[in-house]
Amino acid sequence: MTSEQRRLQPRKQPRQVRAELTRQRILTAAAHVFAEYGYAAGTTNRIAERARISIGSLYQYYPNKDAILAELLTRHLDGDRATATLRRYKESPAPLETVIRDFVHTVIENHLDDPRLLQIMIEQAPRSGELLERVTRLEWEMIGDLRELLHGHPEVRVRDKDTAARLVASTVELTVHQLIAAPGSIDVSRLENELVAMITGYLRACFPGVDQAMSGYSPV
Repeated sequence: MTSEQRRLQPRKQPRQVRAELTRQRILTAAAHVFAEYGYAAGTTNRIAERARISIGSLYQYYPNKDAILAELLTRHLDGDRATATLRRYKESPAPLETVIRDFVHTVIENHLDDPRLLQIMIEQAPRSGELLERVTRLEWEMIGDLRELLHGHPEVRVRDKDTAARLVASTVELTVHQLIAAPGSIDVSRLENELVAMITGYLRACFPGVDQAMSGYSPV
């Protein structure tokens, strides 16, 4: 294990209920402190005070606030239900708009717990190699499920379904990340409706004009 990995790893893995409850209190307190004060001012002293434990007890579980934020980000990733939502439609086809709406709605729901904390996790959370690998793996799992769904759905007319799967995954994830986490409120229902309309419209179109134009194109 590298020094960077050790810096972001929890120090203590709870084996008893009481210890697990203490860790949960630390993480809950940290989420509130980071959201309220920001990451720079969200000190371990403030986290310990909010969790009602001593700073020494906090350090028994986490070496620093980077490790706490890294675990919050990990739990956010583990709670992502978007891929599971897509897999529900493999064996029981539904109208394309229904599938896309369920997918978009799930991604939005995954990001509504605390937009301010989400913004901090996106912009400031330390990213170890292990964490980046997990993010990449989750992204490709989602793209793979979308690709399979698009290839098998009768309403999908876009021709390059492999590229379409990557575009849909990136569009939904990045748009929701940025708009939910950004300062200022956004109408979540309108966001969902507009994303669903945009994506279903794209997937149902075959763009014959573009395809014909490109078929006669040859690079110089």
